[in-house]
Amino acid sequence: MALSYFPNAARVGSPQPLVESSPKQHLNEGVQEVYVEHKNRLLYALDSTKSILGDLRKFNKDDWVVRYPQLRERSAAVEAQSSSRRKGMRRSLSFPDDPSFEADVIVSPAKAGLTRSVTLATIPDKEEEEPVTQPEDESDRLVSPAEASDFHVFRLDLKLGAHGSSSSPAALVAQLEKSSIANLLDDRILNAVSHLDKLRLRIEDTSSKVLVTGDLNAGKSTFVNALLRREIMPVDQQPCTTAFCEVHDAAENGGKEELHILKEGVPYSVTDESTFTRASLADLDAIVSENENDSQVLKVYLTDPRDPQASLLSNGIVDISLIDAPGLNRDNTHTTRVFARQEEIDVVVFVVSAENHFTLSAKEFLMNASHEKAYLFIVVNKYDQIRDKAKCRRLVLEQIKHLSPRTYEDAEDLVHFVDSQQALHGESESFNNLQSALRSFVLVKRSKSKLAPASTYLTKLLSDVDLLVGANAIVAQTELDRAHSDLQRVRPVLEKMKSGRDVLEDSLEAVEDHGATRTRMRTKELLTDAVERVGQGKLGVDSPSIALPSYPGLLGIWDYVRDVRRALLVSLDAAVKLAEDEARVVTTEAVNKITQLGEEHLPEGVERSRRVFMPEAMFSVRTDKKSNRKSRRTTGSVVAGGMYGLGIGLAQRPEMLETTFFDLFDVHHQFWVHFGEGKSVDSEEMAVSTLGYASVGLGALTMVGGKTLGARGLFEGVVRIWDLLENETARKWAAPVLGAVTIGLAAYFVLELPSTVPRTVGRRIKASLAKEGEELGEEGSFVGAHAARVSRETRKVLRLASWDLRERFRAAMDERGREVQGAEEMERRAKKALDWFREVERRAGEVRESVVLVGAA
Repeated sequence: MALSYFPNAARVGSPQPLVESSPKQHLNEGVQEVYVEHKNRLLYALDSTKSILGDLRKFNKDDWVVRYPQLRERSAAVEAQSSSRRKGMRRSLSFPDDPSFEADVIVSPAKAGLTRSVTLATIPDKEEEEPVTQPEDESDRLVSPAEASDFHVFRLDLKLGAHGSSSSPAALVAQLEKSSIANLLDDRILNAVSHLDKLRLRIEDTSSKVLVTGDLNAGKSTFVNALLRREIMPVDQQPCTTAFCEVHDAAENGGKEELHILKEGVPYSVTDESTFTRASLADLDAIVSENENDSQVLKVYLTDPRDPQASLLSNGIVDISLIDAPGLNRDNTHTTRVFARQEEIDVVVFVVSAENHFTLSAKEFLMNASHEKAYLFIVVNKYDQIRDKAKCRRLVLEQIKHLSPRTYEDAEDLVHFVDSQQALHGESESFNNLQSALRSFVLVKRSKSKLAPASTYLTKLLSDVDLLVGANAIVAQTELDRAHSDLQRVRPVLEKMKSGRDVLEDSLEAVEDHGATRTRMRTKELLTDAVERVGQGKLGVDSPSIALPSYPGLLGIWDYVRDVRRALLVSLDAAVKLAEDEARVVTTEAVNKITQLGEEHLPEGVERSRRVFMPEAMFSVRTDKKSNRKSRRTTGSVVAGGMYGLGIGLAQRPEMLETTFFDLFDVHHQFWVHFGEGKSVDSEEMAVSTLGYASVGLGALTMVGGKTLGARGLFEGVVRIWDLLENETARKWAAPVLGAVTIGLAAYFVLELPSTVPRTVGRRIKASLAKEGEELGEEGSFVGAHAARVSRETRKVLRLASWDLRERFRAAMDERGREVQGAEEMERRAKKALDWFREVERRAGEVRESVVLVGAA
């Protein structure tokens, strides 16, 4: 069922056109009291409406951009289908500044007795069935159904093209900002406030102003002369009246008949001769003719010798000014002046020629005047010259019905078919009836002639207010509903994110620490095991691509030692690569866990990370612009067996590849094995015994000969041996000792050397790495440096992934926070606006109640 704005409006009285009692010849005391009462109510209504408009302007400026609605008719089929089920007219509500907004509404012109002149209600998607109702009488509506769906006073022309042309491709000025349209609307409201001030002055004015206007050559001046029963106004077959001639009772000028020519820009006062120039009535024709192109205002003071009951000027009740205005279609300047002047007028007497009917300028004037004056006094002049009078009457009344419906309803008193020229020179019953009806309309029915225009204007103005606040209330309710929906959607997400923020932080830290610790420990385990294997003469890792070289024989022993050292170092490098590969697997698992944490903690609609983790990019070496390898750090730690950051493994380090005699026979190790209770010492710094030196010299001489010691060394060895043999005891033992040594060395070279070289080289490599560890500390050792490096690389990758997730989580939470804040602000503003619009509707209802004009008996 449609939700009506505003649902709590009370059913109270509404402004109605005054229904007068039967016409009287004199304004009796009772009627005067009713008039004064209605006048005071109307003044209160004007002040209250002005206050409402002032508050509306302030609210539009400070709190809420008041939207300007537009109501378009729906298709005839849909309208016909719904007309039997719902009261009112269905319209499509939209706004020029927001083409995306569109809602179906029901516009119901309120009946008499309702505070709202227009009810605007939304139509839900699923309508409730309503009983079929009989068509209602529209005669008691405050505004017609057609008028209810459009503005009167606040109307803005926001179309490009012919105004009001439904077939033109006029596009709405959608590119105008809301504030721009609001400013245009503010100007309309300001103009309405200004017009309310003019209405107040007119109502407080005890006199009544009667404007006689019409098209050129319609006989306006002749009509005025006929009313005065004197030929005062200039009359000619050509247009001659270009000035505003205001006819007053001479009693207002001390009983003297004369002409006052007002000075432009100076406020007129009949007692201040500096504000006007005196002239005689006889000079009126000449003054008008000589100043045909000037915009003058003339005050004409006349005496009417007729009885007050027959005279309009000298009526003895109210001061009357009869204003003869220039023709409408003379030129744009004069027409504009007449349009502007009609706002100051209490009664408009429109003279139309029976020969020409209503011209375009006449229709425009009457349409404009009808916005304020529901009742117009229309004189169809030169009627006696028409042959087919019935046709003329029918056509004129049809046009009046469209131009001023209220005038048409009271056509018997307000529309008169006369011939002013004949009435001026003789008696005319039709003109006498016109004069009597005009006198009654101006004097007796003052509530209709003087107060009804203000009441009509207020009715249409408050109808505009109803339409404006009703449409904006729909917008406010829509925004309020949207704010509630947004809060229901976003607020739980924000609360969940706030409560899960610490959990996410702890989880990310745990993933980082676990991944880094795991890779550190695993790297230590792998490299420690590899070093131990190398120390035993085995390859650090089992790999099909790495193998110890085969023993080539005694002649290739030196190359064999060098190849064994290289193979063992390469196996250590392979162990480092293996540790890196396992670190990549661990890091990949940790990155996937971080991704899962993102899926768990990031709300829907938040873009997930587009970063693609490439494990192969870990432990890579960057290059500079010159393609030189650059280290990521400048530390001396080793990576992949080499200096950290250089990408050089142990197998590429010259000092590690250097081969010495100790790679063939580790004297210190053998000494401690045989004489140190089986304990081997890997250090090269231990003291060497005499026997060791002898063994070294003998081994060098026998195994490598001149290649190792050179010719000089060989000669010196021979000399020393010769000196030793000169001793008899030495000679006695020389043969057995040399034989034993020779046999031992031969057995060593043949049987033990191929298997002891890898162990010897491995022990020396292990000792070298241990020595580096003692010099650089745990973190600088081969195992420790690689464990720290691999762990550091893993932590760096995980920290980057965690940072990305943290930033997305933070940005998402900030965004949700802003959404909640914006929705709360929208909720507050929409709630305030909705309450304010309801209050405006209530105040407007009170104004209507105070403006009720019920005719007195």
